[in-house]
Amino acid sequence: MALDPLITVGVVSAPSLAFEFTGRYAVADTSQFVSGQARAFRSGPKIVFECGSWCIESPQEILLTAADAHGPSFTIRDVTIGVGFHWERKEDQRFLGALKLVPTGDTVTAINVVSVEDYLASVISSEMSASSSANLLEAHAIASRSWLLAQLERLHAANGRPSPHHAHTEDDARRIRWYDREDHDLFDVCADDHCQRYQGITRAYSASVQRAVEKTRGMVVMYNGVVCDARFSKCCGGLTEPFELVWEPVHHPYLVCVADRAAATEVETVSDERRAQAWIRSTPEAFCNSRDRRTLAQVLVNYDQETPDFFRWQVSYGQEELADLIRTKSGIDFGAIRDLIPLERGPSGRICLLEIVGDRKTMAIGKELEIRRTLSPSHLYSSAFVVDKVGMHEGVPGRFLFTGAGWGHGVGMCQIGAAVMGELGYSADQILHHYFKATEIHCAY
Repeated sequence: MALDPLITVGVVSAPSLAFEFTGRYAVADTSQFVSGQARAFRSGPKIVFECGSWCIESPQEILLTAADAHGPSFTIRDVTIGVGFHWERKEDQRFLGALKLVPTGDTVTAINVVSVEDYLASVISSEMSASSSANLLEAHAIASRSWLLAQLERLHAANGRPSPHHAHTEDDARRIRWYDREDHDLFDVCADDHCQRYQGITRAYSASVQRAVEKTRGMVVMYNGVVCDARFSKCCGGLTEPFELVWEPVHHPYLVCVADRAAATEVETVSDERRAQAWIRSTPEAFCNSRDRRTLAQVLVNYDQETPDFFRWQVSYGQEELADLIRTKSGIDFGAIRDLIPLERGPSGRICLLEIVGDRKTMAIGKELEIRRTLSPSHLYSSAFVVDKVGMHEGVPGRFLFTGAGWGHGVGMCQIGAAVMGELGYSADQILHHYFKATEIHCAY
């Protein structure tokens, strides 16, 4: 593999984008250099790029590359982060590397062309705090690099061929959908939580982050000689979930159910409904069952800390509120909601197939993210939940109380659990081997 390969990261799409270039940038296929304030917008089928009195129009992509040797950068105004989540907001973001502008529908898409190692330094700074332990930072750098390189290898192996697994299937009785990197075709990865948080150099790099990335340069988690698709989520809730129950039905032996506690040799799974009910309503011992603010601040950046309860949580909806929400999010009028029935649970207790019973329509939906999106204005924290129905009247509940476990899909490394492990003195290798079973760590470049 090439030394520190380049990747493309989709940052934002909008009808009009504003920029500021610090240092000189060369406009490809022209003799022009730009700096300072600029903007790009759609005009019919073309992109118009203006900087000062200079302007270029193109029906194709426009590429701007750094022309100065001393770290020029560019800022994109009003980038939306946390798309679709409860903390969604806009912020200005600054980036190293090149800027590619591509026409997409009626919008302009801004794509950052950047080296893998610069990308990782930003991901680690965006996903967690600079105060994190060195062990956590190194483990996360290796996991994030592994995930990224696995996606690139997968894309290269596919060579434009469609996936044999359909990410969206639907008939009158069920709707099954999962969301993965295949949603992108103009760039390698996006900059938001859908892939990995990447916010350029907006987040202040720390010496500890730089050391972690440099110390682990090129290092990846491997299984049988193949780079691992090393997934991670905020909080597993005590048990991690197998890959195939969240995304395409492909089994990865290193992405299985793991008990998030010390010396957990045998895993007691909770896919059975009775056991899931008891598990989710309890607060079992787990690395990620922590309320230590200093440890949590390593993983929960400022807007994440707006979510205080994540290991176990509760959400309540009135009948009309839930019926309106499901109709809005699914596009289907179920009428009054009579019941929410888990048809299939994974070993972590996460629901992968949920039957919605209404007085006008009954339908099963999955997988976990489709369930979370359908039952929340943004996303439920996880699909590991149980439902209590109260205020029954002629078979129709007046209110639904959700009690849930964990935050995120739960596959692979639990970030809060890993933070606690780092604080307890576990090495980066020990953290990775805890979550990614039967793997080895090698240098890919």
